[in-house]
Amino acid sequence: MLGRCAPGSPGPRPVVRALPPSASALRQRLRQCAERIPEAEAVLDLLEKCPEHQKKGGFPVIVFEGLDATGKTTVTQAVKETLNGILLRSPPTCISQWRTVFDDEPTPIKRAFYAAGNYILASEIAKASTQAPVIIDRYWHSTAAYAIATETSGKVQDLPPAQDEVYQWPEDLLKPDLVLLLTVDPEERVRRLQHRGLEKTKEEAELEANSLFRQRVEESYRRMVNPACQEVDASPSKEEVLKTVLQLIRKHCA
Repeated sequence: MLGRCAPGSPGPRPVVRALPPSASALRQRLRQCAERIPEAEAVLDLLEKCPEHQKKGGFPVIVFEGLDATGKTTVTQAVKETLNGILLRSPPTCISQWRTVFDDEPTPIKRAFYAAGNYILASEIAKASTQAPVIIDRYWHSTAAYAIATETSGKVQDLPPAQDEVYQWPEDLLKPDLVLLLTVDPEERVRRLQHRGLEKTKEEAELEANSLFRQRVEESYRRMVNPACQEVDASPSKEEVLKTVLQLIRKHCA
């Protein structure tokens, strides 16, 4: 995911530098701040326990992506129950307690934390997918989409072009069988957020206040490849959304 610079070019774009391209790159980034941030050392310890190049088991791995209040919690729980599956979330429970610590750090450290969460989660996915279908609430696409949208200013047109390598899945990260992107009308999403009344992260508050940021996040999701996101309109009733989702799972994970 790190771009090679053409002769005479000024260097890789900030958005590319913000995303560690591999587990080894994010380990190096975390080591650089471990003395200052004890939690970084703890994340490194967990990473070291994860075998490289995880392989999934025989059961399907299905990821749900989308902005907050698009129904991921409701849908993932319903799919888990319907398929008698295992539900996992990113960042995984073992490091989610440190989110507030890393959210206040400079962008490269913050992105390394969330990228590390994906590799730690991959270890859990590999094991769980030998036992049952695995349902995941956010994975790498979230890490990349928010990084790209944050490191790019302006409108959707200012994002890296659609074929840019920043939208590629890391080669050393376990891939899911299917990625579903839940979307709802912006006004409906805000109404759901207000109804929930939960404390927002900085990025969630930015999504609500800044329509351009929200558009950049959603478009970044849509440009992801290998695997790409299958978009699902999550505006209808939860029963209708679940029906659509299960049809897509049967189609792609037969």
